[in-house]
Amino acid sequence: MPPFSTSIEEEGVSFANEMIVRGGEFQTARVQEILSSGPFPARNPEQNIADLKAQLAACAKGAEELMRMVADHGRPVVAAYMGHVQDNAERAVRRVIDALEDGDASIRMDDGAEIRVAIRVNRAQRSAIVDFSGTSAQLANNFNAPSSVARAAVLYVFRCLVGDQIPLNEGCLKPVELIIPDGGLLNPQPPAAVVAGNVETSQMVVDALFAATGRMAAAQGTMNNLTFGNARHQYYETICGGSGAGIGPDGEPFSGTDAIHTHMTNSRMTDPEVLERRYPVRVIEHRVRDGSGGAGERRGGHGSIRCLEFLEAMDVALLSSHRREPPKGLADGGDALCGVQRVIRKSGKVEPLEGLFSIRVEPGDRVEIRTPGGGGFGAS
Repeated sequence: MPPFSTSIEEEGVSFANEMIVRGGEFQTARVQEILSSGPFPARNPEQNIADLKAQLAACAKGAEELMRMVADHGRPVVAAYMGHVQDNAERAVRRVIDALEDGDASIRMDDGAEIRVAIRVNRAQRSAIVDFSGTSAQLANNFNAPSSVARAAVLYVFRCLVGDQIPLNEGCLKPVELIIPDGGLLNPQPPAAVVAGNVETSQMVVDALFAATGRMAAAQGTMNNLTFGNARHQYYETICGGSGAGIGPDGEPFSGTDAIHTHMTNSRMTDPEVLERRYPVRVIEHRVRDGSGGAGERRGGHGSIRCLEFLEAMDVALLSSHRREPPKGLADGGDALCGVQRVIRKSGKVEPLEGLFSIRVEPGDRVEIRTPGGGGFGAS
């Protein structure tokens, strides 16, 4: 998770359509060879192989259960119900589209790049076009996002707008046409660096889409990707912040939520007891960052303050957003506060840090991250 990568080669080892299981046998030698190759080989190939085997086992279990279902009910019945699930999702999204108006939105990133989206509704066909034309060109940094990331964000937003309890599936996007220009921030060409695309840019794509629908102000718009490690330990966490206020399917406005992982983050934080037991760190503080949510008829959620003290020398890095551009309010709601970070040396010296940093800490040093809040909704 390097903050400053400019090529995908700096972000890890790539597998280019490799056969890793042949005749039921895991190809250990070949996988180890790939993991040990390139300018930035894997630090712990054995751990990577264990992860791959766990994923393979999950896929095998899924296939086994699907075959059991076919054996119990017959292939025609299973295939028919797969179709029913997608058809139901499609109908649910079409009902959402019926309630939408045309909308546009843009999100400005800390480096000056911009995500633009326009939603155009076709009432006769009960369909919509989601057009990212006008979004910035491919970047030299790592905030580029493969088109699959933007597609996943669109799927997520339309699923969120459905009030019914439906499983997330491909049927949700049948009524939606996506336009994502080639060579842009949301559809870069190799060897573009992309590590921040999935964790950071995806969040801002979601915020732009919700703003274009008029439903929700921007959330913290970042995962606050914090990594630290040395020769013995490596650790990665995302840090919670504020969610945006908005208006629900029933037409009633709602406030944002404090100190929560928002939208595409899809993770929780390690319990302090587990973190302190397994790693040479101490959680000094983790609390709500009062006053960081945007004001409005409904205020945005507040961010959080997290402070870690390191008990061994470590390399620490942060990959984050909304350190210069605040999460925006909606419908005259106020903007949230930007994130702020600093290192507090054992000597007491305080050093402000940028939203992208990589530093060395010594025993007794502390790193404090203040995450952004969410935007407010409606005039105060």
